Amino acid sequence: MEADKIKDSIKRAAQDLFRKFGYHKTSVNEIAKRAKIAKATIYKYFDSKEHVLHTLLMDYIRVSVDDLILSNTPEMDEEAHLGNLIMKTCRLSYTVCNEFIGWDFIRESANSQDFLKNLSNELEDLLMASFSRITAIRKTDNYQQRMRFLIKCSKSIVFSFAFTSVSDSDVRKNFVSFQKEILPYLVKAAITI
Repeated sequence: MEADKIKDSIKRAAQDLFRKFGYHKTSVNEIAKRAKIAKATIYKYFDSKEHVLHTLLMDYIRVSVDDLILSNTPEMDEEAHLGNLIMKTCRLSYTVCNEFIGWDFIRESANSQDFLKNLSNELEDLLMASFSRITAIRKTDNYQQRMRFLIKCSKSIVFSFAFTSVSDSDVRKNFVSFQKEILPYLVKAAITI
């Protein structure tokens, strides 16, 4: 039980520091100091600072995806329902990058591209599992493939404008544009048989 407390302490300290300073500007020494443990103790539970970040993000994403799925309005038609889930997921992805990692690290670090790709793939798998639970009526392979296509397209578009935007205001404009001008067509293509 003590191990769980130590691990939670490391994650809480890292989360606070990542949010305050960004991933790139936070050192393992600072995490250890904030958690009130030795630096070597962090490596007993996590292989690297990146592993701490990955664990934090997956915990945050799992809870957030479950909340998204459970909080969605069941009275919506399928198109509105999927569009709503995709937008919430896109905002979640952006929040993860903005609050935990920091855009400077993402744009400048060679490692960040692989890290984001792996994280994105895990998010995609988590969403597919969630979509499967809520769309039990249509569990054909073809429908699953179309949902995966919808998720892949959406995340690619959102990451591309997040990487190229200069300011938060640009990001908001791009989200609005995506929601109004692109997403309805992606959703319609994904659910049309």
